[in-house]
Amino acid sequence: MEQRHLGRTGLRVSRIGLGTLTWGRDTDEHDAAGLLKAFWEAGGTLVDTADVYGDGEAEYLLGQLIEGLVPRRDLVISTKAGSVPDPDRRFDGSRGHLLAALDASLARLGTDYVDVWHIHAFDPFTPLEETLQALDLAVSSGRARYAGVSNYCGWQLAKAATWQLAAPGTRTRLASTQLEYSLLQRGVEREVLPAALDLGIGLLPSSPLGRGVLTGKYRHATPADSRGASEHMAAFVAPYLDDTATRIVDAVTTAADGLAVTPSRSLSPGSATGPGWPPRSSARATRSSSRPRCQWRPLVFLTRSAERSTMCRRLCTAIPITTGARCEHGPGDHGDLAVRGHGHGCRGGAEGAGDGCDLGRRGGRRGHGWGDGRGRCRGHGG
Repeated sequence: MEQRHLGRTGLRVSRIGLGTLTWGRDTDEHDAAGLLKAFWEAGGTLVDTADVYGDGEAEYLLGQLIEGLVPRRDLVISTKAGSVPDPDRRFDGSRGHLLAALDASLARLGTDYVDVWHIHAFDPFTPLEETLQALDLAVSSGRARYAGVSNYCGWQLAKAATWQLAAPGTRTRLASTQLEYSLLQRGVEREVLPAALDLGIGLLPSSPLGRGVLTGKYRHATPADSRGASEHMAAFVAPYLDDTATRIVDAVTTAADGLAVTPSRSLSPGSATGPGWPPRSSARATRSSSRPRCQWRPLVFLTRSAERSTMCRRLCTAIPITTGARCEHGPGDHGDLAVRGHGHGCRGGAEGAGDGCDLGRRGGRRGHGWGDGRGRCRGHGG
């Protein structure tokens, strides 16, 4: 499995991480052992957990499996602290709570340190410098090797990262941020990704398959053994079972059928990324001689420009299908068909259709000039 540097640090993690959200509750010890062993044998190293997953049972179960199943030295363990089961205060970023939670996590995991320790969420009632000081103490004491944050919005991430870089004294640089990111949840693109890219912070996308919905398993019904049917997780899946999500899943499924793979394989999985975005694209399929069409495999990576930080690059296997149009050209004959991408020479980008038009919302670079985002050419000679 491919290994990547986490942000602007020397820590290398596997491109795919193993999550433990349901361990100790919906995923028992036997199933968890099978998942961890298969992940490790495939070359995976990054295992993500949190002190509140299964009320601590996820960490405890992971610790038990590390003892006899997988060597501790082969894993990069990431855990989180800061979420609390208090209806009046969901997050506690105080230094005292965070360090006590870290000690409890280490005891459950049966290890002296974690590789990456994240603040689970922003606490508006605790001064940010106090929260960040807990990260500094954790790293300086050896209880954590690297530190990061989770579920921080753009300004919160930028403020925290800048404080760690500019404040006097020995500060711990933020290695990563963790947020949900998939075709069904793209809010991270607006501010968090540009901030992370500029500050050299790695991204650990959670739920890259849309909480399981992008696998297509919920297209016709809710499987009895799925999260959607679970007493604990049904509410977690429900927001992605609406009409908008259904259209996206249908497009992904159609693209997967054309590639002869499963829907989850047709999407590049969630990855730990850093300033080196985007990675090299997947291999292109062979162009059909009888019916020229776009053969670019759907990708879930960023464009090179932070200004155009859209997730889907050359997604024209799926997007033209959703708009009722098809690409008339083979690989390389068109531009990036992303939300702001240009689709010159292509019938059907994300923002409309037309020949020779650059159909991005912010204007064109070649062809007729610029489109208005609704498939209408609004000018020539651009």
